[in-house]
Amino acid sequence: MKKLQLSFDNMVPINKALANQTRVQILKLLSDKPYNVNDLAEKLELPFSTTASHVSKLEEVDLITTELVPGRGTQKVSAMNYDRIVVDLYTSDEKKEEQQVTYEMPIGDYLDCHVVPNCGIVDEKGFIGMQDDPRSFYEPDRKQAQLLYFKDGFVEYRFPNRIPYGFRASELEISAEICSEAPNHKLDWPSDITAWVNHEEVGTWTSPGDFGGERGQLTPEWWRTNLTQYGLLKHWKLNKSGCYIDGEKISDRTIDDFQLSNYPYIAFRLGIKEDAVNSGGMNLFGPKFGNHEQGIVVHIKYDS
Repeated sequence: MKKLQLSFDNMVPINKALANQTRVQILKLLSDKPYNVNDLAEKLELPFSTTASHVSKLEEVDLITTELVPGRGTQKVSAMNYDRIVVDLYTSDEKKEEQQVTYEMPIGDYLDCHVVPNCGIVDEKGFIGMQDDPRSFYEPDRKQAQLLYFKDGFVEYRFPNRIPYGFRASELEISAEICSEAPNHKLDWPSDITAWVNHEEVGTWTSPGDFGGERGQLTPEWWRTNLTQYGLLKHWKLNKSGCYIDGEKISDRTIDDFQLSNYPYIAFRLGIKEDAVNSGGMNLFGPKFGNHEQGIVVHIKYDS
């Protein structure tokens, strides 16, 4: 759906064009399909010249487009440019209302991955596929995963881009429960875990260790306590002033640098860079493992 956003400054010409019943009827006809001027005149039971004049008025304010199309000779065919017209009833110095949307992605619903053993993918009841076999990460049941881990590599997700046309993102925040990946578990096991948005690097957080020995609040009883039990809930935020991890600014790159309006999705990747100083792997927790009842949560704020 294509939307025309109007303010006080540009609404008057549109209002004048729409202040005529015939032109409104023309738009109603074109909402079904494009028509040439002859067909419009016939349906409206009006002379061709009168219909052409109304079409011209709608063209002047860019509500419709008329093109020459080959047919029986050359025909002028008109089509609508917009499905909706929205008028913002505020002056330019008034604060615009900020809107927002939130959604959650299961940790097993990744679009792409590359993992290096030791690795595994686990649901509520057991392993999906075979432990330490990267092929298990492509099993159909992976979408039920509640824990996934790997020594090296990445997982990448694509969230639907629900920012309305005509609006711009002002803030993007993504949260997930993660930690390092050591054999069994090891509290002192640093790992540099990097996040990317739309294929651009956001920043790196160094996890201090792989947490185990004490059962996670949500971790099933069958999962032994000598294995990884929980992680830390991390928040990556992009806004108009920079990039942040848990509220600490890590970069001057702004949300505009990640071109959220240029993609039909929002890509989010977590992994270990090839040149990481601390290459200690990664655990990622779902809502039924660890200490936080969530998968990967995305929160977007946007304004016009």
